[in-house]
Amino acid sequence: MSTYRELTHRGSARATVLRTVGTRERRSHLTAPRVPTVGIDIGGTKVAAGVVDADGNILEKIRTETPDKSKSPKVVENTIVELVLDLSDRHDVHAVGIGAAGWVDADRSRVLFAPHLAWRNEPIRDALTARLAVPVMIDNDANTAAWGEWRFGAGRGTDHLVMITLGTGIGGAILEEGQVKRGAYGVAGEFGHMQVVPGGHRCPCGNRGCWEQYSSGNALVREARELAAADSPVAYNIIDRVGGNIADITGPLITELAREGDAMCVELLQDIGQWLGVGIANLAAALDPACFVVGGGVSAADDLLIGPARDAFRRQLTGRGYRPEATISKAQLGNEAGLVGAADLARLVARRFRRANRRRVERQERYERYAQVVRGGRA
Repeated sequence: MSTYRELTHRGSARATVLRTVGTRERRSHLTAPRVPTVGIDIGGTKVAAGVVDADGNILEKIRTETPDKSKSPKVVENTIVELVLDLSDRHDVHAVGIGAAGWVDADRSRVLFAPHLAWRNEPIRDALTARLAVPVMIDNDANTAAWGEWRFGAGRGTDHLVMITLGTGIGGAILEEGQVKRGAYGVAGEFGHMQVVPGGHRCPCGNRGCWEQYSSGNALVREARELAAADSPVAYNIIDRVGGNIADITGPLITELAREGDAMCVELLQDIGQWLGVGIANLAAALDPACFVVGGGVSAADDLLIGPARDAFRRQLTGRGYRPEATISKAQLGNEAGLVGAADLARLVARRFRRANRRRVERQERYERYAQVVRGGRA
């Protein structure tokens, strides 16, 4: 039990709060204060910030481009502060939650490593708390997305959920009985770096054959550009669409052409989906969840991607035909899952700080009443 002296010290209170959040998440969200909080989703290309109410509704959202990763971490920190202060001009913000695309330590105070940002063992939580003067919660962006989907989206009513986020790479999160499983060191759920093809494509993480090299936005674009660069007849349509500039081939364009019936783009999404299903089957063998939720930008392809993933999952599932099969669903909150989840997790931190502040005020009021009595007796 923390003492009053500890609670009045901001640093100690902050550490105490964050150590207890993980073990009480399932129970705490039911009684968390119904106050607006800010959720922030930091990716490799954009920083999105939104004010979210207690029902998961986004009241206002703003975004900006992510500063180039060659710049100092201070630049990204400044971007976050500017977005929060902008929203604070129009909303009563009680806490800030951040979903970061990187490894966050077990105390959720530092970003240990962010592959698309210049963060290396960066104490981002304390730095932002000092500048914003409100409680700040930080977590991996896939963890916050999983929490958002469990609370308000495709995972509602499910006690065992695995989140797969398909974007530039692959992120993931595990949620069991209402608690995000972060592992002993805070970096659980990095499914994208499971090796699925020994000696395969080189991954930015330094290894070869990682899952995200075969089922991600980068993999999709890489395959399309290789076919276009080879002047393959199946790529003539997409080459024409970008005016011969192969560098302009993007994931959204491939999805758009696939919806229009372009055979190459449909086949590429099927390939990505099949690899997605293979990886999900491996995760089912290890974790046995009831539900897989697929989010991230690539999931916008809908059944062009999810359909092949389900087919491959059923073919690859260990014990198929003799065990219940997990469902595979598209994230209902879309790209906003991480932002909404981060804001909701921040609400738990806001409650504990409100309690600490209330106890401090009550203690001060008792002291003042006692002092008045003493002064009155002396008179």
